[in-house]
Amino acid sequence: METTNNKSSILNGSKSKAASSRNACKVCSPLGASVAYKGIKGCVPLIHGSQGCATYIRRYLISHYKEPVDIASTNFSQETSIFGGAKNFEASINNIIKQYNPEVIGISSTCLSETIGEDMKMMIHDYLKNHLGESIPSLVYASTPSYQGTHMDGFHEAVTSIVQAFAEGKNNCEHINFFPGFVSPADIRYLKEILSDFFIDYIMLPDYSDTLDSGIWEEYKRIPPGGSPLNRIKLAGSAFASIKLGNVFNSAKNIGRVKDGISQPTAASYLQERFKVELLQTTMPIGIKATDKLFEILEHVSLYPTSEKYIQERERLVDSYIDGHKYVFGKQAIVYGEEDFVIGMVSFLVEIGIKTVLAVSGGESSKMKTILKQIAGDDIEIMGGGDFEQMATFARENKPDLLIGNSKGYYIARELNIPLIRAGFPIHDRIGGQRILHLGYRGTQQLFDKIVNALLEYKQDHSSVGYKYM
Repeated sequence: METTNNKSSILNGSKSKAASSRNACKVCSPLGASVAYKGIKGCVPLIHGSQGCATYIRRYLISHYKEPVDIASTNFSQETSIFGGAKNFEASINNIIKQYNPEVIGISSTCLSETIGEDMKMMIHDYLKNHLGESIPSLVYASTPSYQGTHMDGFHEAVTSIVQAFAEGKNNCEHINFFPGFVSPADIRYLKEILSDFFIDYIMLPDYSDTLDSGIWEEYKRIPPGGSPLNRIKLAGSAFASIKLGNVFNSAKNIGRVKDGISQPTAASYLQERFKVELLQTTMPIGIKATDKLFEILEHVSLYPTSEKYIQERERLVDSYIDGHKYVFGKQAIVYGEEDFVIGMVSFLVEIGIKTVLAVSGGESSKMKTILKQIAGDDIEIMGGGDFEQMATFARENKPDLLIGNSKGYYIARELNIPLIRAGFPIHDRIGGQRILHLGYRGTQQLFDKIVNALLEYKQDHSSVGYKYM
């Protein structure tokens, strides 16, 4: 159990000397891969490991997205753990084909299958060899042991594996690849709206805006409609540019990874090196400055100016900053979640005058620390490989005005009696987590209003006299 909670162990991202974490600020790697696979049209995720892994992931995703989520399993047993899961793997593929008739099966490894040294690529090769001439869905595999990363590592590993497996380089086409990162379905829908308004032909990968946030069905669908079609993904190598959002990609796992002489830490950089697709990257567009950068890239790609629609969104946002500035300036916040989420959120808080006193992520790359120091200066404390118990100790000692992050920090906000601004993943204790908009001028507007109103509500509820007019 962890006993070291010294404030100096958090400062500048240094890690505690504790032997273990009590409540890590992350989720498992195959869960992230499963989300990415849900963004492919006609795809069923398959977890090569125990039934418990698939059940946990399915339940966790259902709680956040409030949608049915089918995750298949190769159902490891004690015998399988000793002698290997090749027979279970073949039986699982056969059952998925029989019950779902998918276009794609997205395979993820687990801690157990990786520990015993399962050769997944050989299993896939043998399966295809044994079923020559049969109608077999496309198979894609991502290595996602949870002892070697977070759900973000699993997510990016799956996206990279998808591109490596299917992207082809043919004649250059007038489209782009867009890699949004692990954002909400509402964010993806908004990004698609923006791209369409710039008259850009795009491949969104992954696109789970419908598969993980659908409307009502008259009849149950085992595979929800939506997702990036495989025939479009195959065109990724023919795009003239790729845009990716975020700064941290597979950093804990894949720095220096080389295959066939090509370094390929991300899907977009693989396309750049393999097919010469121009790579354009920007931080998560939360806040005015970051969103301006995204729109500059879209103007460059499309050769169209930003439409009046988004100019008006920006102007309303600037006006609201002015209206609400006196209520937020000088407040102190703790921000936690995925590294790219934290970077984008801290950048936004700098704009509105809120000081981030602690930034926490389960990710362990050095990029977050470097970028946050550039954004927020040396006063910000940064915890990589973060633990909620360490975060709770810091919060008790430093008394922030609010927390910004997912539902897992609720018990800290409850104990300190301060507002929790729910954002990111997972949101388990409220409805609509899949519809939280974080990105762009519109998402920033919603976040700003939510933060200001949470602070006003706190002040109002704790007033000794009460008031109903500001």
